Amino acid sequence: MKAMELFSEINGKKFRKGYTTGSCAAAASKAAVLMLLTGRPVDAVEIDTPAGIRLKLAVSDITLSGGIAGCCVVKDGGDDPDITTGLKIFAQVRLLDEPVIQIKAGEGIGKVTFPGLKAEVGQPAINPVPMAMIRKEVGEVLPSGMGAAIILSVPGGEEAAKKTYNPRLGIIGGISILGTSGIVEPMSEEAWKDSLAVELNIAASRGFKEAAFVFGNYGEDFAVSSLKIDRARIIKISNFVGFMLDKAAGCGFEKILIIGHLGKLVKLSAGIFNTHSRTADARLEILAAYAALEGASRESVERIYSCRTTDAAAAVIDSLKLGGVYKRIVDNVSNRCKQYTFGKIEFGTVLFNGIDTLLTQDGNAEQLAACMRSKA
Repeated sequence: MKAMELFSEINGKKFRKGYTTGSCAAAASKAAVLMLLTGRPVDAVEIDTPAGIRLKLAVSDITLSGGIAGCCVVKDGGDDPDITTGLKIFAQVRLLDEPVIQIKAGEGIGKVTFPGLKAEVGQPAINPVPMAMIRKEVGEVLPSGMGAAIILSVPGGEEAAKKTYNPRLGIIGGISILGTSGIVEPMSEEAWKDSLAVELNIAASRGFKEAAFVFGNYGEDFAVSSLKIDRARIIKISNFVGFMLDKAAGCGFEKILIIGHLGKLVKLSAGIFNTHSRTADARLEILAAYAALEGASRESVERIYSCRTTDAAAAVIDSLKLGGVYKRIVDNVSNRCKQYTFGKIEFGTVLFNGIDTLLTQDGNAEQLAACMRSKA
């Protein structure tokens, strides 16, 4: 059976959507449980995704004997270039006589060895959303009072991971089981940039002269929930900061509030206007330099520089009470963006962490946020 196909249309072109390794793991786990409960093979299974899309995914490589069921779902990233497309995400399951769901990792799934990631050190590189998806889907079909022991594996995952950023992040032995929505949204870079520019054009056509630039969903959520900014004023820019600043200047925008996480804003503060890690990734070098400028000792600077993630570096910065590092970042972001647009646009910058923690903002940020707040 062929898996269902979903499409998105961008500038008149159709792009096929895919599904994440997290969706594959949830579907394979659910299918294996169903086979144990019914004693019959399952060739497809339906799951819900956080994106609100219900998927029907094909199941293959079925084994069923001795109270253990195993199967896989083949990862399909759609039209999005994805190194994990084609990998088989396996689940091997046995039922338990107690209402618990145990999830372990086997071959081809990486282990976290450095702090600062969503999974803890020593644990499998399975992010919280896929974990929740697996527990939800399996829990819905298990009889009351029963549980399941699940082992996930990805043959070929260790080799595929060498072509990802996992080794640099301290994830060894395989790929990560990822996904925040369960769905892979395909988009070429040019099509992606075109779609972002369309949003900006629409805002300009409504007469807006002020906008809030965010990098993605977390930034949008923070802008709405914490800063109370009108959603119509919020523009997602992804990694394409310079491109969107050029477009904003061309559309006649006069004021822009930049809202972002540490990992993005630290790059922008150093004049990096495409924040994709393949284009430039000097986050730890920049943070180390800022810490040195704030008077940190050589030992402290080396601790920051040796971190593998900005979250881990932030923990060190906080422990050393080097809040001036964050102030440098927001001030530099606004200054760099003003220079980039040749002074045509006034900027303010907000730096946040987690979901709703404001780290700091520059002198213009509050005023710019105030003029874009929702009236509701």
